[in-house]
Amino acid sequence: MGVERISLLGVVVLVAVVMGGVWVQAKEAAAGREAPWRMHTLFSVECQNYFDWQTVGLMHSYRKSQQPGPITRLLSCTEQEKKTYRGMELAPTFEVPSMSRHPRTDDWYPAINKPAGVVHWLKHSKEAQNVDWVVILDADMIIRGPIIPWELGAEKGRPVAAYYGYLIGCDNDLAKLHTKHPELCDKVGGLLAMHIDDLRALAPVWLSKTEEQREDKAHWGTNYTGDIYGTGWISEMHGYSFGAAEVGLRHKINDNLMIYPGYTPREGIEPILMHYGLPFSVGNWSFSKLEHHEDDIVYDCGRLFPEPPYPREVKGMETDPNQRRALFLNLECINTLNEGLLLQHTANGCPKPKWSKYLSFLKSKTFAELSQPRLVTPKSVQMMEVEHMQTQEKHVGNPGKPYPKIHTIFSTECSPYFDWQTVGLVHSFHLSGQPGNITRLLSCKEEDLKQYKGHDLATTHYVPSMSRHPLTGDWYPAINKPAAVLHWLNHAKIDAEYIVILDADMIMRGPITPWEFNASLGRPVSTPYDYLIGCDNELAKMHTRHPDACNKVGGVIIMHINDLRRFALLWLHKTEEVRADTAHWSRNITGDVYEAGWISEMYGYSFGAAEVISELIKMLNHSYLI
Repeated sequence: MGVERISLLGVVVLVAVVMGGVWVQAKEAAAGREAPWRMHTLFSVECQNYFDWQTVGLMHSYRKSQQPGPITRLLSCTEQEKKTYRGMELAPTFEVPSMSRHPRTDDWYPAINKPAGVVHWLKHSKEAQNVDWVVILDADMIIRGPIIPWELGAEKGRPVAAYYGYLIGCDNDLAKLHTKHPELCDKVGGLLAMHIDDLRALAPVWLSKTEEQREDKAHWGTNYTGDIYGTGWISEMHGYSFGAAEVGLRHKINDNLMIYPGYTPREGIEPILMHYGLPFSVGNWSFSKLEHHEDDIVYDCGRLFPEPPYPREVKGMETDPNQRRALFLNLECINTLNEGLLLQHTANGCPKPKWSKYLSFLKSKTFAELSQPRLVTPKSVQMMEVEHMQTQEKHVGNPGKPYPKIHTIFSTECSPYFDWQTVGLVHSFHLSGQPGNITRLLSCKEEDLKQYKGHDLATTHYVPSMSRHPLTGDWYPAINKPAAVLHWLNHAKIDAEYIVILDADMIMRGPITPWEFNASLGRPVSTPYDYLIGCDNELAKMHTRHPDACNKVGGVIIMHINDLRRFALLWLHKTEEVRADTAHWSRNITGDVYEAGWISEMYGYSFGAAEVISELIKMLNHSYLI
């Protein structure tokens, strides 16, 4: 197998007052859109403060967005919890028995209440007898515009759902263990829009498959589930996918309709749902739902979440129109939550709050216009299957064909050490003429993020820190690189066909593109790291089934997005393996002069790439950049 050598040394150096006009516009926009079928929106919660403020936000956005049909909160509470629960009037509610503590196994898993609540609603609710279509959401969501199943393309037998790329159990032995039809397993969740008949068939299997997943502790590992903590916490999500496969449902998968605040929407895309499941920020302001787990803000008169910057301030932060639009989405999310809280406080009988600049803004025409109901665009309803086919039709270097989109990423932690490197790399990126966008993958602990001053240094994707491994307690910050890449792939909206991965301590002197260096699907390009001698000795034989395919590479990586999606989890898993193999950290085996296992991540990359060969039966061999 020949190795190409391509010169690149010259390129890289190591509120109640939403008045008049807005509501009129929303109603006019909905004219002629009266539902030809009956639809119902559902969401599942428990009787806790944490879910109450989320309920207030979702309910406010439901009304504001002009979502058709009724909405029902499936409320799971124990009898003891109901005695002191204060939020029964927060939403139209259907009470369901709590299964947080499983009645048979005694397993503590509150997420099972979602499928259990849907099953109970279908069986016992009169409303469920008068529905054609159902939209199922999570509580931590803000609706921006009508979510109408048939307008999104849902059909009987073909639900529409959002893409959850991290559910890798659909691709491996987990699916084969838990469904007779693993080929039908779709990695979906978050937003579900389906026909009531499909839901009736699916719901009990969704519940039973969730129970199966929770009991299958032997396969909770990250390499099976994609859960980086390996605790079985996403069993309900896999339960949904396996249950849908079992009853023969195949989804129309959409990666445009839902967005996480903090991410940048694709050009021409109008998300109609925001899912604030992850921390997000605007300048030095940030918000994380996990910081408000016990927060009784719904019942504390006059208190709102900390106010974010104002729109005029954001205009000065970001010149790129699409990046600026992302920041405005962040503002819209938190401001909608606060507007809902303000109205709820009034409904609770709280005294009128004192005037403030922020309250004035929430009641202003400006905010009303910024948060008026949105309608989906043609691009928003384009399904992933179609986009995937279009991507495969492109041929790099074929005359008359457009160059593929590329995206550059690099990994850092929130410390001054990486901040000055970030400044240098991002500055050189803009000078180099590199096509596409650049994103910093920033790994931070929650307490560090609160003090961090460098939010504005680069377009940033925030990821949980794995410097201290959540399972082993091992201190190894370098593992954040593969962990961050995996998190970005699973949570970000990525429209690029090729990904360029760099280190923070680099300066770009010219473009790094797949067409210039002949990267292609199944054929990544990278730079030689000759000191990775573990590719030549017993280390490779211990950690990969294809030691002969181990390439001593790193630093600069150009890889097709499909290859990276297949490979990223193995990169992380093999890094964990090598890091745990302390008996083979010695210099004569690894080439590490410090014999501290510090280059485990580099071996994780090389061994993972070699392992992909056996997984895909297709060589993931590297060309070299020198």
